[in-house]
Amino acid sequence: MREILWATDVGELNDQDAPPLFREVAGQGWSVTASGGRVLTGLRPETPGAYVDRLAEETTVNGRGMTDYDLPAAPHERTPLLVRRCLAYVCACLRAAQEEFGDTEVRAYVSLSFADTDEGLLTSNITFCTPLPDVRPYIADLESVTDAAVAEISVEDCSAWSSPQR
Repeated sequence: MREILWATDVGELNDQDAPPLFREVAGQGWSVTASGGRVLTGLRPETPGAYVDRLAEETTVNGRGMTDYDLPAAPHERTPLLVRRCLAYVCACLRAAQEEFGDTEVRAYVSLSFADTDEGLLTSNITFCTPLPDVRPYIADLESVTDAAVAEISVEDCSAWSSPQR
């Protein structure tokens, strides 16, 4: 993932790089569930689900695949556009979390992998969670993941990539 991030031009990255529906979700902010889970308000289900723990609740509710149907298929064109979309959404959400919760604890996890289709296009999934001392990590050893490129991103990371433009 480091190589993909280094190779992607993230200059002048801003919220407008994210698709409209993702900007809308980021703009709706965050809320806290009955169990204390931090979830994006726009993704919160009407009927609460049953989860093993807060980590499962947060990653399930907050997880989504990034819109990519409109992106070119050629990897050299697709990859930078997809990464920019992901980072713009992640940074908008992490800034909103910092504003809502007054801390920088929420982390984003961005994964890039090839779809199991004939085309094998690069796709991406994003989720957010809050590391807790009493709950296992979402991905215990990022460096050992071999079937996808994965990054853990904090709001501090975003300051190097983007400026908020809402």
